[in-house]
Amino acid sequence: MKKIINLKERYRTEVIPEMERIFKYGNHLAVPKIKKVVLNVGIGKISKEDAKVSEVESSLAEITGQKAVKTKARKAISGFKIRQGQEVGVAVTLRKEKMWAFIERLVNTSLPRIRDFQGIDQKAIDNGGNLNIGIKEHMVFPEIVPEKVKNSFGFQITIVTNARKKEEAKELFKLLGFPIKDAN
Repeated sequence: MKKIINLKERYRTEVIPEMERIFKYGNHLAVPKIKKVVLNVGIGKISKEDAKVSEVESSLAEITGQKAVKTKARKAISGFKIRQGQEVGVAVTLRKEKMWAFIERLVNTSLPRIRDFQGIDQKAIDNGGNLNIGIKEHMVFPEIVPEKVKNSFGFQITIVTNARKKEEAKELFKLLGFPIKDAN
């Protein structure tokens, strides 16, 4: 019987040796690592209504297990009717154990629950080796009870790595189990 291991342990035992074999790293410390996961929700349109903003904050806290932080505009942009210091978003940064647990839930349960999901496009990985995923409905996460949701919202997930090249990051994400589409 095959032992079920978590994602962090899988990274240590399977991904690091495979990455060393593929890219011929001289040291296991040269293998790219996931540094952090950032979840970001823009609340520009709903920032006037405190009830909706608190619902967004509480939903993010349920999804991540960590309190969300309100982000403020750094400078005024008159075209978007944004003033300096105005609250424009809610963000959560995950590191260490919470990060690994979130990535495991994202790959194994949440991404497969997205309607008409065909996989993550390779264009979602930038040249710095970071993966950016847009989620249209926060209800794809099993922690959210759809009957209690009054307002659905979307958010962005950025998975930050220390990979030097896009190819290294793409291989890292594939070995971790992310459903990356092959280039056609």
